[in-house]
Amino acid sequence: MGVLKGLKPESVFRYFEELCSIPHGSENMGPIADYCVAFAKAHHLEYHRDSLSNVIIIKEASKGYENSPAIIIQGHLDMVCEKTAESSIDFLKDGLTLGIDGDALYAEGTTLGGDDGIAIAMALAILDSDSLEHPKIEAVFTVDEETGLYGAEAIDVSMLQGKKLINLDSEEEGIITVSCAGGVTAECILPVIREKVEGARVQIVLSGLSGGHSGTEIDKGRGNSNILMGRLLCNLKKELDLHIIDITGGQADNAIPRETVLNMIVSESDVSKAEGVVKECQKMLRNEYKTSDPAITVTMENLGKASAEVLNKESVDKTVFMLLNLPNGVQAMSADIKGLVETSLNLGILKFFEDGIHLVLSVRSSIETARNAVCDKIVSILEFLGGKVEFAGAYPGWEFKKDSALRETVVRVFEKQYGKKPAIEAIHAGLECGFFSEKIEGVDCISIGPSMTGVHTVEERLSISSVERTWNLLLEVLKESK
Repeated sequence: MGVLKGLKPESVFRYFEELCSIPHGSENMGPIADYCVAFAKAHHLEYHRDSLSNVIIIKEASKGYENSPAIIIQGHLDMVCEKTAESSIDFLKDGLTLGIDGDALYAEGTTLGGDDGIAIAMALAILDSDSLEHPKIEAVFTVDEETGLYGAEAIDVSMLQGKKLINLDSEEEGIITVSCAGGVTAECILPVIREKVEGARVQIVLSGLSGGHSGTEIDKGRGNSNILMGRLLCNLKKELDLHIIDITGGQADNAIPRETVLNMIVSESDVSKAEGVVKECQKMLRNEYKTSDPAITVTMENLGKASAEVLNKESVDKTVFMLLNLPNGVQAMSADIKGLVETSLNLGILKFFEDGIHLVLSVRSSIETARNAVCDKIVSILEFLGGKVEFAGAYPGWEFKKDSALRETVVRVFEKQYGKKPAIEAIHAGLECGFFSEKIEGVDCISIGPSMTGVHTVEERLSISSVERTWNLLLEVLKESK
């Protein structure tokens, strides 16, 4: 018996639970695409699957809607895979362990993938039903949205007839999203020189941060563990000789990193000095981030005498300089839309490899030239230090459509269902609507979704009641699209 059995709408949560049992982290799309294709075959529906595992499933209109314009329902198949240090899950092989806490649905020790599994579940429930009233449905399931919207960028939509697209990737009920930022991923490498030293091996862990989505929550003032590790390194460098073995922080460029781990060698006489710096750093950060990250913790463990390959002094200096000077967080707020972040970036991944230090940053802006200016800063810093930067996964912004019949329909249905007007908003996060606006001439897009919190973190929660209300809204919009 499924954990979600009995939740309403039953068909949506049944499909969501089945999706959660299938590994579907970004770049591991094969199994979940297989599931979608098997679904289409079992229901005798037209389907298309490309080499990336994007899937399109088409269902003809219900009786009475044969002459109504087709509607595209769109979501992405992949999820951000974050887990606690205690979790033993293998995201390449294991499904999620779901739980219910009151109105909240969660996964034990991991992200839930409500972003955007609930969209796929809703679409499958519509495709499965023989009783719903709707025009022709063109369900578009894209891959690798979380790593750069690569599926939406590559997908061929020439077979689609719809000129109205409902994206189900928004995360707050009561808001109709009508515009979004564009972005790009910056992949940086800083070459380093290593030397062998002996001493006490210590591990410093900076953890307990709130994390979050690097688009929708970048303005919350939350600490970035990779950036804060740069400050810790600077303070350590003032007091002792730094011999860095490696640093690891973050798992996704679009998730604000919650934990960064530093391994290094210090002279045995400097162990107590390092401990003092760590304690002072924790005190300092807890004061600065007492509101946004009250659980921030900096700990140090002496692992005993060891010898190891470490960064030489020049490489240490470059590493500290880089982490202290790379821009991060909100860079500009919109002058036109109150409260909207215009430009930001997030140092989401920091890792050491044989060829040097690798960093991955997510850069976003609703103004392309402002985004390019931030990219120029990153390139300037890395090239000054002898490193290099490559950009990948650039995606366009989605411009506001002044005259939108689809938006008017959704607003009308929302007012009827909720007794109030919905909020109409632009967001700083990237949505695939930008690519579909480029690919489908004259397409009319909106984005909606049920309420979620803690997206892209292990604290992710999906509101069960909000799913039901959003489902009813979606069905009524389809019904009125005659």
